[in-house]
This record gives sequence, structure tokens and C-alpha cells, in this order.
Amino acid sequence: MSETRLSGVPVSPGRASGPVVAVAEPAGAPESGPAPSDPQAEAARIAPAARVVAERLEALAGQASGDAATILLTSAAMAGDPALISEAERLVAAEGRPAERAVYEAANGFAKALAAAGGYMAERVRDIEDIRDRVIAELRGVAPPGVPDLAGPSVLVARDLAPADTAGLDPARVLALVTEEGGPTSHTAILARSLGIPAVVAVRGVLALEADALLVDGDTGVVEVVAADAPVVAATREGASEWNGIGATADDHRVKVLGNVGSPADARAAADAGAEGVGLFRTEFCYLDAPAEPPVGEQRAAYAAVLAPFAGKPVIVRTLDAGADKPLAFLSPAAEPNPALGVRGLRVAFDRPDVLDRQLEAIAGAAADSGAEMSVMAPMVATAEEAAWFAERVRAAGIARAGVMIEVPAAALAAEEILAAVDFVSVGTNDLAQYTFAADRQLGAVAGLNDPWQPALLRLIAMIGAAAKASGKPAGVCGEAAADPLLARVLTGLGMTSLSMNASAIRAVGAGLATATLADCEAAARAALKAATPAQARAAARG
Repeated sequence: MSETRLSGVPVSPGRASGPVVAVAEPAGAPESGPAPSDPQAEAARIAPAARVVAERLEALAGQASGDAATILLTSAAMAGDPALISEAERLVAAEGRPAERAVYEAANGFAKALAAAGGYMAERVRDIEDIRDRVIAELRGVAPPGVPDLAGPSVLVARDLAPADTAGLDPARVLALVTEEGGPTSHTAILARSLGIPAVVAVRGVLALEADALLVDGDTGVVEVVAADAPVVAATREGASEWNGIGATADDHRVKVLGNVGSPADARAAADAGAEGVGLFRTEFCYLDAPAEPPVGEQRAAYAAVLAPFAGKPVIVRTLDAGADKPLAFLSPAAEPNPALGVRGLRVAFDRPDVLDRQLEAIAGAAADSGAEMSVMAPMVATAEEAAWFAERVRAAGIARAGVMIEVPAAALAAEEILAAVDFVSVGTNDLAQYTFAADRQLGAVAGLNDPWQPALLRLIAMIGAAAKASGKPAGVCGEAAADPLLARVLTGLGMTSLSMNASAIRAVGAGLATATLADCEAAARAALKAATPAQARAAARG
């Protein structure tokens, strides 16, 4: 055995060790022939198989809650997507493909388009591949791919895990997760945290590792071979888990602990977890399946339903983050060679300000209906001029507070000028890392560059924090970085005044902040900023 110790990106804290169980790879590509003797009957098999898969995922969602339920329902909706089914049926009828091959090709076409889009849409590639494999298994009459039955507590090792696999895991039997692919913003990461399972992703070479048992450290990212007869150690974590619901350090320095939401279910989960408000309300759910722009009244009602649990509390709504990376039919986006760097986010509104104005009208109405304390921010802002243009339209719509997301390095470098034009900023660490390091956040081979502990990323955030402090205006973080309790202290030390995250991380972050003083946070931030690598930054902050 040439290697006994590997490293990856830690995404869910805790240490555990035990016997290894490998998750089998999905079956290979189905044969492209022979052509079916009765194409009509062959095509008719597809929709019922997809419906069975969707119903199974919906049933799993009914047994889950929070992030897991939301992600499973999204997967169920993808399984029943009429566009996917109709394309597979067309391939049977027009191209003579067997049903299994038709589903394979149709799903791969969708996955390729999503991967090319980048950003949020690229995060759905693993989902569509999982749906593809499940429908093919149903057509073949075999068990769907996924996690095998576990005889006892085990460490799961996989190339990657589909959302349905991760959401259905039993924390009593799964000691830890290790994947060769994936990244810090993947569903595996989000769900592992929500389940309290230590996890490390992007561990290159782990599938070839000859190991009967592994020790997994979800705090440092180290995965180490241990003796097969070593004691089984269930997940152990540092830090307190109790929280009084008020985001503050031990010496009462206020740092709001907020929720990231994108649906009514998300909002309920965040409220139940004790979120003090919403730091990122993604409004795309109202648009993604719409063949035409939803009317103002329909948008207003949809937003108000999400905001209902937060009457009297602060809510930050992000305007439509769409464009070439999240193509919407009614916007008629032109094809682009690199959509992640194209007309997306606020850039769409420069060509279609009427769409933005109608959304702002709906948001203002939803604020009145729900009683939430409303703020609005724009995605993909690069310059102070863009920020000022957006702020003017927000205030014209009768919304008092306008802000922007800082997701590109140019905006971080111009934070002082941008803050002069708006009331607040919010750092989207997922995209800021991606654009800073020129590393696709969905590509496992470069996941280490998207580690939120990268010192270069922390130095950009420090610049934003300094500009916010000088302006007397708030700056928050709404990317996945805020979900790490240790990193939350560093972000506080860098000058962030609010932290927003998925519901599963809220209590741990709130409890972690309460055990440190502001001076502790500032000391941790200074130590992390001096580090040369993400691992050194983590170690320095912890020390």
C-alpha cells in the first residue's frame, strides 16, 4: 500500500473511524440497439418508469425535513420533468433507440447543457445523472443504484453521492463520508452537515486506496488508513450545541445569524432552527419552470408565502439571478461561449429593466403582505456604477434598503465605492472563490481551490470588512463559508456583521459564536490571514 494518508476538502466537522463500505458505481451506458420492433410501445414505458422514480423520491422527502426534504423534492420534480421524458420518447420514435438508451442520451444532453451553464445550474448535473440511473434501473427491473444496506456502523467511500443517497443516510450507521469528487458547495456537503456526519470531499485517490478501515477528520480534511481491528469511533465534535437564539459573541458583539432560503419549506426550516431573519432569499424558484414571466400578482403571492415565518424580522431578497447560466425561456438569452462570464444576474436587467421593475413591485407588495423588514440586493455586480443604477431602481419601487452581492473580485476591490452607493453588501463566497481562483466550483479536480479557507479569499473578505467598517454600513456573508462554525468566527473577526446559511448549520454557528469574544475572533482572523494554505489557515484559527 503506497499511501496511508490522503487529504481533501473538509465539509462537515467531526472525527470518526470504522470499517469501509464502498458505494458501487452506476451501471455503464446502455446499448444503443437493436431498434425496438414496436417503437410506440417502447416509448410508452418511459413515463411510467419516471413516475415511479419521482414517487419514491417524494416518499423519501416525506420522511425527511429541512435541507434533505427540499433537495429530495427537487430531485423528484426533475424525474417527472416533461421535457426530459418527451425528449427520451422522441429518441425512441425518431432514432430507434431502446428506452434505456433513450433516457441515457436525453439525460446526458440535459446534463451537458447544465454543466456548460456553470454556477447554480451546474450544481444540478449530479442530480440529473442520478435521475437518469434510477429511471434506467426501473426500466430494467433492477434495484436502483445507491448506498448498500449496511451491516453495522461504516465509513462510506464513493466517487460522489447523489442527493437522494445522502438525504436517506442513517447517521446511526454512517460514521463518515469520503468522496473522490464533489466540492464544498455540493449537496453532499450540505446534507452531511445537516445530518451531523463528518465528511471530506475531493479526496483524490481514495477509490484506489487499499483500506479495510479509515479515520476521517471532517475538521482538517485528513483521511487516514487504520488497522482493520481498530475500535469503531462514532462522530465526535468540538464546541457547544446549545444556543439562545441571539447571534452574538461571548462579550455581546452582535452578529446576526440568518437563513438562506429559496422556498416556503426552506423558510420554515430556517425559522424552526432559530434564524434571526433571512440573509439570502433566492427568488429563482418563482421563475425556473415558467414558460412566461409570472405576473406581478403571482410573484407577490409566492414571495409572501416564503416570507410569512419572518414577520417583523429582517429579510434580504436577491433579485432574479438568471441569464445564460440559468436560462429562462421568456428572457430569450443568446448562446454564449462561456455563460459563467456572460450576461447573468444584474446584467440581464440592463437589457430588460422592465423585468426587474416588475419583480421589485412584487417584492414591495410581498413585504407589505408579510410584515417582513425588507431589503433587496442584486447579484453579479462588478462596479460602483452598476450598484448605483440598481439602488436607484430599488428606491423608486418604494423599498428603503438596497444592497448588492459581492461575488467577483472587481467588486471586492471596489467595495469602498460600492458601499457609497448602497446601504449594505453581502459576500457570496461560493462564486467569489470560483472567480478569484478561475476554478469551476463543481469540478472535483479543482475543489481545493474553492476551499473557503483559502487565504487569498479571506484577504478579499478582509478588504470588504474594512470598507464596511469605514463606511459604517453592514457587510454579511451568505455563501457556504458562513456554515462553518470555526470560519464564522474568522469572518466575524474580518468585520462581517451577519452570517447567513442553510438551516442545518444555524444552531451550531450561533452556539460557536457565543463561546468566543470579539477579540478571540479578531485574533483568529489575523492568524488565518497570515497562513499560506487553507490547512494552515484552519489550524492557525483553531490555535
